[in-house]
Amino acid sequence: MSTDDPCTTGAKAPADAQFDWPGHSGPLHLKLYKSPAHPLGCGSLLVFFHPGGFVVDDMDEADHCLRVVADACEVHVLAPSYALAPERPFPAAVEDAHAVLGQVSAHKRQLGWKGTHLFVGGVEAGGNLAAVSALVSRDRHGPPLAGQILVMPMLDASLGCHSMRCADEAQDGGHMARALADSYRRYLPRPADRLHPYASPLMARRLGELPPALIFHTEGDPLADEAVAYADKLRQAGNHASDIALPPADVKDNQDRCDITADDPCILAMKRFMAELSLNTRPSATPNTPNTSAKGAHP
Repeated sequence: MSTDDPCTTGAKAPADAQFDWPGHSGPLHLKLYKSPAHPLGCGSLLVFFHPGGFVVDDMDEADHCLRVVADACEVHVLAPSYALAPERPFPAAVEDAHAVLGQVSAHKRQLGWKGTHLFVGGVEAGGNLAAVSALVSRDRHGPPLAGQILVMPMLDASLGCHSMRCADEAQDGGHMARALADSYRRYLPRPADRLHPYASPLMARRLGELPPALIFHTEGDPLADEAVAYADKLRQAGNHASDIALPPADVKDNQDRCDITADDPCILAMKRFMAELSLNTRPSATPNTPNTSAKGAHP
């Protein structure tokens, strides 16, 4: 099934097209946001996984955010659904994510994509799936990825990072930390899976030969320290990784995370990251973005 949505004004800008593809164990719904800068086809495609703690379909909440990403970053953005827990726990979402990446080359005309550069990205649980997709694509020898963009990602199912453990000290951190813990319990009903690298990328022992990474975090978010730790581990493994401290924000839910993703500091860093990689140059260590900082990137 394929339907084109008319552009309308309002709080949420619609996708340019919606359609279904086969997933690992069932059909997946996808939304396509085309960059108006490339009406005849875009060389870069960003497959972006929505937030929702692996248990909620937040595709609609991410709609405006992804419209902004496509327009401002001048790339086409493909947003797929994926299996949700507890009905379909780990690793169903991982397999769905890889299934989508494995089909993009066969659907280049439908996507308006020239097939040059393929990026993955996501927010919160979607950031986990983006990071895991980079691991899976390496382990299964494709598809090749140009880069990964992780926005306030869930990377440590052990919940062991300092910002997570101390979240109760923040005004809303306790509620957020408990919600994240509940999401992991439903996504990973088998405790042993919490240490699997495809569930907790921060626990992975083998992190070499991965695409360049751009990782965002913000003060007060229970997920902040695991984002910084993952960037450090990627660099130690010989990869290029920049972690960007976004301006402090009051993060209460995933709508807030999507709003932060659509703000200038995040958008400008994403645009520069993808543009430089599309030119086959190494991403800059410090994005030219106001009120942000990059930590520990390679010179």
